[in-house]
Amino acid sequence: MIDASSSLIDVAFAASTALDKANISAVLTGGSAATFYAPAEYQSGDADFVLSFYEDGPAVAPALAPLGFTLQEGSFRHPRTAYIVEFPRGPLKIGDDDVRTHATYRRGDEVLHILTSTDTIRDRLMNYFAWSDLSCLSAAVGVYKRQRGSADLNAIEAWVARESNGPFARDYDRKFRIFLELIGRNP
Repeated sequence: MIDASSSLIDVAFAASTALDKANISAVLTGGSAATFYAPAEYQSGDADFVLSFYEDGPAVAPALAPLGFTLQEGSFRHPRTAYIVEFPRGPLKIGDDDVRTHATYRRGDEVLHILTSTDTIRDRLMNYFAWSDLSCLSAAVGVYKRQRGSADLNAIEAWVARESNGPFARDYDRKFRIFLELIGRNP
């Protein structure tokens, strides 16, 4: 049950479980995924799910309605929590890479489909690279430090090399070196 004491992660688990039971494939992404992996380092105000096959709000509304969510101005809102649930348009991509896998976590009878820790770092870095958003850099650093054992830095480095081929290559490389310094790696 969602109430005023529910955390963002509680809301994400509840929404993901409801969608899963309705056979709607959705993956938690963005800042909410960073909050899951590094809650002390980053707090998001919404749960962003990308659907495997694009469906609009009315298609997912019946799955979320039993939880108390209603569609209002493009977001799903609940009367007892400030956290909202949103569905950014897919497909699920990070830069030019299609995301084809995700992680699944269970908590009792609940299920959460979410970007892997590696993809969460890439997602936050992409936002940092594109918009110089320092909160996204901080989230990427926090997730890496908390998930060092599961995050694949080699895959992240290979992705940055692929993304760095465009007109912003020098800026991406410079920003990635800042990330490496912050996680304690010599660039």
